[in-house]
Amino acid sequence: MTEQASPGADGALPGKPTAAARTTLSQIMTAADTNLLGTVHGGVIMKFVDDAAGAVAGRHSGGPAVTASMDEMVFLNPVHVGDLVHVKAQVNWTGRSSMEVGVRVLAERWNESTPAVQVGSAYLVFAAVDENGRPRPVPQVVPETEQDKRRYQEAQIRRTHRLARRRAIKELREKRAAEDRQNAGGAGDDLLTVLPEPARHLQRQDVRAAEGV
Repeated sequence: MTEQASPGADGALPGKPTAAARTTLSQIMTAADTNLLGTVHGGVIMKFVDDAAGAVAGRHSGGPAVTASMDEMVFLNPVHVGDLVHVKAQVNWTGRSSMEVGVRVLAERWNESTPAVQVGSAYLVFAAVDENGRPRPVPQVVPETEQDKRRYQEAQIRRTHRLARRRAIKELREKRAAEDRQNAGGAGDDLLTVLPEPARHLQRQDVRAAEGV
């Protein structure tokens, strides 16, 4: 059972090297994993990816971690029945309670000695939670190799883009909602200008009732 790290004197959790939680899962694909085209279903690979990434997130954080988002999933080559699939996962970046886990998917024939071929890759964001389902702090990942450092920097770029995209979409929706409210109000004003005086009074009451006044 994974033990949660204890905070240091300053309240911060000790960092963990990337290799501490790095994990590889392997599985032979069978006919039960195929789609209508006869190749392995993408959903099967995605679940395999999520399983491996979840194991890495749990090992790094020292406790439960839940999938917050799949930032990107790329399928590079089809996977076939009889392929031995390897899913390699590691923590690329950590925040206060979140972690980005990078995953590479490779496949090779189960009965051949040819090199494995990369068939997919993915980036997932996990959130560490306590027994009540609330976010809890995670140890900061400590990149060891130059490749780990590059992946850490790339993860920071992806996070910046995620936040910027989320903010831009929120601002656009708020703008469109304000325009819709303004247009709805303007339509009511235009109607008042063409109605006779008694009808205008009734229309004003309808508008106030609709607006909860």
